[in-house]
Amino acid sequence: MGFSMGLNLVLLLAMVATNILSLYHLSSTTYQSQTKPPTQQQVPDYLIHQLQTIRATINHLTRHHPSTTIDTNSKTTTTIPQDLLLYSRLSPIASSCHNHPDLLHNYMSYTPFTLCPHDTDLQETLILHGCHPLPRRRCFSRTPSKPSSSLSSNPFPSSLPDSNVIWSKYNCKSFSCLVQKSPNLGFDPASEKSSSFLAFKSELDLPVTQFLDLAKAANSVIRLGIDVGGATGSFAARMKLYNITILTTTMNLGAPYSEAAALRGLVPLHVPLQQRLPLFDGVLDVVRCGHAVNRWIPVIMMEFLFYDVDRVLRGGG
Repeated sequence: MGFSMGLNLVLLLAMVATNILSLYHLSSTTYQSQTKPPTQQQVPDYLIHQLQTIRATINHLTRHHPSTTIDTNSKTTTTIPQDLLLYSRLSPIASSCHNHPDLLHNYMSYTPFTLCPHDTDLQETLILHGCHPLPRRRCFSRTPSKPSSSLSSNPFPSSLPDSNVIWSKYNCKSFSCLVQKSPNLGFDPASEKSSSFLAFKSELDLPVTQFLDLAKAANSVIRLGIDVGGATGSFAARMKLYNITILTTTMNLGAPYSEAAALRGLVPLHVPLQQRLPLFDGVLDVVRCGHAVNRWIPVIMMEFLFYDVDRVLRGGG
C-alpha cells in the first residue's frame, strides 16, 4: 500500500515538473521570438508533396460531393448554383446509370460464357441517357462470321464489304440496300470521291480547298481535327487525302455508321453529342460539326458542346 502511494506521488511530481518545464520553455520561446526576427525554415520536399496530395484529394471530394456552406456570421445558407449542378450531370461516364436500372439490368442479362447479345440499340439507348456501361466480362464479343482478310487503304473505295458488319439489328442487310434507300448518307464512298466537300452546294458551304487556302494565308497548320456527328466519315476521308487526321464521332442510329467509317480506314468515336470530347485541351486544329448539330438540340446541351469545342481547339485553331 505504501509502495503504491509512493509511486503515485513520484508520478504526480514528475507530471508537475514536466508542466513547469513546458511553461518555461514556451515562455522563453515566446520571449526569443519577440526579440529576434523569425527565421524561415526549409520545408522538406516530401512534406510538400504530401500536402499537395491532401489538397488534391480534398478538391476531388468537394467537387464530386457538393455540400452546403453555412456562414456562421450571417447565419445564412449558401448552395451551389443550379446551373453548375446541371452541367455536372450532363454525361460523365456511368454517371446516370443509377437513373436507368431497368435498361442496365437488360444490358447485363445474358448467358455467361457464350456470345454476348448483339444489342447495339440497347447500348446506344444507355449512352444517350448518359450511362456508359462497363464491358461485359462473362461473355465473348461478337464478330462478323467472315470478315475480310484485307481492306482497301483508299478512303473512297468502290464499295464497302458487307461481310464485316453484323446486320441482324438493321432493316437493310447490305450496304447496297442502304445506298438504294438513302443515297446521301455516305454508304457509297465511290460516288463521293469527286464531289464531297469540293464544291458549293449553298451559300453556307466552305469547300475543303478554300478552307485550306484560308488556313495557309493565316499561317495556320492543319494537322489534327474532329468531325462531330460525321456519320460514315466523309469529311475525315476527304481530309485524309491531304494528310490530315480527323476523328469522327458516330452513333449507329438505324445503320452501321461506325463500321462504315472504320472500313474506310478512319477512326469512329462512338460517343453522343452531350458527352465531353475525349481529347486533351488545346490540341486540335479544326472542329467540324455536321448536320447532327442542329437546332433540335436543347440549348443547354448546345452551349456545353460549344464550350467543349473551344476547350479542345488550340490557339489559332
